[in-house]
Amino acid sequence: MPYVLLLIIILVVVFGPQLWARHTFERYNQAQDKIPGTGGELAAHLIKRFELPVTVERAGQEGDHYDPTTRTVRLSPQFFDTNSLSAVAVAAHEVGHAIQHHRNETMLDTRTKLARLALYAQKFGTIAIFAMPVVTAITRAPASGFLMTAIFVLSMGMAVLVNLVTLPVELDASFGKALPILIEGRYVDEEDLPAVRKILKAAAYTYVAASLASLLNLWRWIAILRR
Repeated sequence: MPYVLLLIIILVVVFGPQLWARHTFERYNQAQDKIPGTGGELAAHLIKRFELPVTVERAGQEGDHYDPTTRTVRLSPQFFDTNSLSAVAVAAHEVGHAIQHHRNETMLDTRTKLARLALYAQKFGTIAIFAMPVVTAITRAPASGFLMTAIFVLSMGMAVLVNLVTLPVELDASFGKALPILIEGRYVDEEDLPAVRKILKAAAYTYVAASLASLLNLWRWIAILRR
């Protein structure tokens, strides 16, 4: 029974933020006549307003994001084509990342470099864990197995670090960039600001779920390797 309760708590902690964010997006993703443009149109307008060397396009399966390598804001069809509070807030949030990039802000630059490093580290870690039995058999040294295991665990830890560094970047995109832009430009009515704040919080805290999931994955692998 205690193990079942622990499992439930872990599932709630890990998947709760993600489910809450999805619910928030859906709740406020109803088209409204008082919002003059879609998320895609607002993103294009803000890009032009801030003179950013950035394009905007519909996203595929990867979902809403800003791609610093191609300088592209990508919005999922539900936000690109809809004039809703969620569409407006998410568009402003992603343009916020483009502004961070354009201004060469340290947080985004650090996150981008860590993400690239984590990608290579995970590939190297995967090779290490699969090569461990072979290397141990050839060298006949237990230390080599421990070394391979350590490399794998550290590579998994990089994903955790990237997600932790990402959170302040996301919070800045929401509340340091998007919210002031929406308020100062009067892109949303004052009565809708509480809802917009919730949406922007959901956009930022999506990465809380990713951080917790990566921590859980790391813990799971450590538990497996200790057997």
